[in-house]
Parts: sequence; C-alpha cells; structure tokens
Amino acid sequence: MKLIADSGSTGVDWRLIGEGKTLSVTTQGINPVFMDRETIVKVLREELLPKLGGNPAVDRIWFYAAGIVSDEVAGKVCDALRDAFPDAQCEAASDLLAAARALCGNKPGIACILGTGSNSCFYDGEKIVSNVRAGGFILGDEASGAWFGKQLLSDFVKGLLPQNLSEELVRRYGIDYPTIVQKVYKEALPSRYLATYARFIGEYINHPYIKNLLRSGFEAFLQRNVAQYDYRRYPVHFTGSVAWYFREPLQRCLTAAGMRAGRIVQRPIDALAEYHKA
Repeated sequence: MKLIADSGSTGVDWRLIGEGKTLSVTTQGINPVFMDRETIVKVLREELLPKLGGNPAVDRIWFYAAGIVSDEVAGKVCDALRDAFPDAQCEAASDLLAAARALCGNKPGIACILGTGSNSCFYDGEKIVSNVRAGGFILGDEASGAWFGKQLLSDFVKGLLPQNLSEELVRRYGIDYPTIVQKVYKEALPSRYLATYARFIGEYINHPYIKNLLRSGFEAFLQRNVAQYDYRRYPVHFTGSVAWYFREPLQRCLTAAGMRAGRIVQRPIDALAEYHKA
C-alpha cells in the first residue's frame, strides 16, 4: 500500500492507496522544522494510525511539507514515519516539489504556490531545476496571504485605507495600532496572522481598493518570480488557497503579462495521489 501526505502547519492531508481504494484522512499539522522526532511519532500513533484502522501494510510513503529543505530534516521525518510503518520505503520532500508533481505530472512546466506564503519553480517533468527564492513575507512572498494582509494593515496604519474598509476592520477585529504591532513584531508566526486577513479581502473582492490590491500583488509575483522562467514556452500552474479563491483576477493578470495559465487547484493532495498511483 502507498501513503501520501501533504503537510502544512495546521493540518496534514493523507491518502492511503491500495486494493483499488483510496482512504482520505486528516491529522494535525506536522512541521518538521519545529517538531522533534518524538512529537511527530506521537501524532502518527495517536491520530493517524487509528484513522487508518490500525497498522496497514504500507510499503511506500511520500511525505511533503514546507521546511523540508535538507537531508537532515528529511531524515528526521522518515525516521519518525518508519517508527509507525517499519517496512516502508520513505521519501520526504518540499511542498514545492509536491506542487510541481501535482500540477505538472510528468510534463515540464512552471509550478507556483500562493497560500499563506508564496513560491515558484521550473520543473522539467522529473525534478525542480530552477527556483526563484521566495524570500519570506518580509523580503518576498508576493501575492501570498501574508503579503496581502501586510499591505492591508500597512494602509490601515498609515490612514490610507478607504474609510468604510477601515471602519469594518475595527468593528470586526477590534484592531488598533498597538494590537497590530504586538501581533506582527512580538508574537510568534506573524505571517500566519497577516494571512488571516485574506478572508476579509475576499469578502470585498469587488471594492475598487481590493481590486487594485489584488492586481498589484499578482503583478508583483509574476514580474519578480515567474518572469525569470521561460514562461513563453511553458504554462504557469498554481496551487494554494489564494490562487484558488482569487483565480479570476489572477488569470486576468496572467493574460495581461502574456503568460499562459495552466492548472489552478486549491490543494495538491488528490493530484499527488494520482501521480503516485502510477
């Protein structure tokens, strides 16, 4: 049997493939950068195995997550997985490779992630051969949930946000300048906090300010990232909640930039399951 996982900090999507059936399971997030081997094993034993009906005979595992950028981190993840599935061969890889395999399959293309953060690569049908560094929400991550949230709150702080949007932010979230400073500069995971405002942006998608915000974010992502690949020859694919929920303005920006839109999917897990069935 085959086990495929796509992990974020808040949840892991699992697919167990075997005997002509696919089982879908969700557990809490596994972040291999911040979690030690023992904590990962605990999640596997207490959450995953019971949902899989015990201890299925898994012989291959593919585990994808942000933060798997070194052999050391990949090894830690696979050691934990083999504790739960001792007979399995394991491959642990980045969420960017997951996106490339899910979006492109065995064909070359440009694969992009637009979620809490953003990233991109050129994939030759087998491996990632080029990657413009994401930069994180301070130095990059253009068009991510965190980037849009940062622009929104920056304009709120500077008094540049339209009054009706500013008043609605205060009414709904109870925010003020000290609260924003506390959340962004003094508490953990500021990018995740900033990305929570993507939902607010989505509710006002037809507001002229929001239209301009989305356009500027997508244009920045395409110019600073995708334009460095051979976009005239290959389609540009996307996965992630921002790409999915704002796909119409994203597609308009792609067309305006002379780029060919490929697949846009909310989450890569089902396409990954199809990829690994072969």
